[in-house]
Amino acid sequence: MAKIKIVTDSTSDIPKNLAEELGIEVLPLTLTANGKEYRDGIDITPEEFYKILDTSEEIPASSCVAPALYTELYERVYEEGYTDLILTSINSKGSSTYQGSVMTKEMFYEDHPEAVGKFNIHNIDSQTYSMSYGWAVVEAARKANEGASVEDIIAGIMDWVENTRPMFVPMTLKFVKKSGRVSAAAAFVGDALGLKPVITFENGESKVVSKIRGEKKVVKELLGMVKSERKPGTPYMIVYGNNDEQFSKLRDTCTEVLGDAPELEYPVGCVIGINTGPNIVGIIYRR
Repeated sequence: MAKIKIVTDSTSDIPKNLAEELGIEVLPLTLTANGKEYRDGIDITPEEFYKILDTSEEIPASSCVAPALYTELYERVYEEGYTDLILTSINSKGSSTYQGSVMTKEMFYEDHPEAVGKFNIHNIDSQTYSMSYGWAVVEAARKANEGASVEDIIAGIMDWVENTRPMFVPMTLKFVKKSGRVSAAAAFVGDALGLKPVITFENGESKVVSKIRGEKKVVKELLGMVKSERKPGTPYMIVYGNNDEQFSKLRDTCTEVLGDAPELEYPVGCVIGINTGPNIVGIIYRR
């Protein structure tokens, strides 16, 4: 019988208590701000990081999961007698984390040829961010705990990430402009006109799908877009940062508009926050 380990990285934004409950191992990316390094989700929480984002003169940076963490992971999980390790990573177009997991896998098998066919490492490039793959990992862990096959678990992950849409709306374009998600010229005009971009990811690339004029219209128009293409009855998550007013409005309105309550509410993670800023709301849903 297969013994399966489910692993991901911190940009999946899975709440710590949920990861611990389901036995999901989360490897941290590294954040650098004001000359200091932090392990995402270990040394700093999203809420603590928002304060740094708001006050830092230079935009903080993130770097991939350290290869040494993968080496230690593979060695340990193999020694613990697992037959399969399913590792779902942040979009490879935005981070070299996935590539690092594959490279260290090859090195592991070079060092342990006896593990070939006995211990299988499955590396998945989610091609997306946040709970757009985090929820797939949560469901994968639930299936693994229920005794599902490796093939069924991987198929479920791929089905979710290929059909899920993240929608983030930053209330200020300061961070979006710095990160390059919107051109500097467009960001300047947007700020002047009070336009809020609706940002998603398609095929691993960021895309502005709409612009909302004025903060007061954000929740109504965002939910309207989601309702028009969401598959009814499927799980969705709402995302918040440090804008309590917008989050409360989103939380109070989403059930009425979408017909059911969100599966999860969670703070936008540090890596996404670097690119969008902490003044944000968002929804992750299945098309």
